Amino acid sequence: MKLILLFFFSATCLLHAQNTLSFKPGMTSPESNLKNIEWLTGHWKGEAFGGIAEEIWSPPLGGVMMFSFRLVADGAISFYEFGHILETDGTLILQLKHFNADLSGWEEKEETIDFKLVKEEGDRFYFDDFTIERISDKEINMYVEVGEEDGTSNEVKFNYHRQ
Repeated sequence: MKLILLFFFSATCLLHAQNTLSFKPGMTSPESNLKNIEWLTGHWKGEAFGGIAEEIWSPPLGGVMMFSFRLVADGAISFYEFGHILETDGTLILQLKHFNADLSGWEEKEETIDFKLVKEEGDRFYFDDFTIERISDKEINMYVEVGEEDGTSNEVKFNYHRQ
């Protein structure tokens, strides 16, 4: 019985980690451009963190796809994100900043959270611990490794539908 539980636990951990990849030292990002992920353009809504998550992505313009995100829980804004996917040096990088409901920033003024492109595979874009997956023209998933206060991390899935 213990062997079965150990196998199940190990398989669960392996499955859990398969949706995100980490950018390791010495790696280089693969070639890519915004045309490859232009399908992300639009208004997306889903549930996460006990509330409604919403993302709005602009079409590519000026070498970027801009986005805004908000999480509404218990009828109030929990937080916002603003960012873009930037086409640079023949590849892509996802950059963002977080804001409280009163628009005070989480990061320092000059600081961004950067997710380098690790791999592009069909309709999956693996950024560093952040994956964007196209299910259909009307549904996408995003997987993000979120750091916990105890130093561990947890993969969170956002399932969005086109509005």
